[in-house]
Amino acid sequence: MKNQYVILRVSVLVITLLFSTSCEPQKKASLEEEKEKILAMHHAQRDYHFNKDSIAFANQMSDQFISVNRGVISWPEREANITKYHGYFSMVEFVKWDDVSDPIIKFSDDGSMAYTIVDKIVTLTYQDENDSTIAGSTHFAWTTIYKKYGSEWKIDCVTSTNVPE
Repeated sequence: MKNQYVILRVSVLVITLLFSTSCEPQKKASLEEEKEKILAMHHAQRDYHFNKDSIAFANQMSDQFISVNRGVISWPEREANITKYHGYFSMVEFVKWDDVSDPIIKFSDDGSMAYTIVDKIVTLTYQDENDSTIAGSTHFAWTTIYKKYGSEWKIDCVTSTNVPE
């Protein structure tokens, strides 16, 4: 009887090890797919800036979106974000909106949330009140928090900083 108990325990252990080992590559592959989706959203943001697409940019944000910027926490609604970015995009021409390094991407244990840490240089031009073209460049760093709603990732929060001039 004792031998049967030992055989049963060893069998359960082997099955458990085989199951956990076989699931690990699937989980890793799934996270790699999700990482690619987050990266695609990140790269699309550059296109939205250059193409001045405030609607597509705002569509990446969830209905619970929170902005932390310049010491202010706000909960802008979708239309307010569209209006804000439409005004901004129409006033500037982007020269550069490029990552200094690859974004750092991490996922929650259950894979329902993720964040990116971004290091970016933004260079743009705009017309001042005398109609002179002004060029400016800013070094930004920010954290974007993504949440999965069904099968779609949305941005729930952005906390942005920039190097003081």
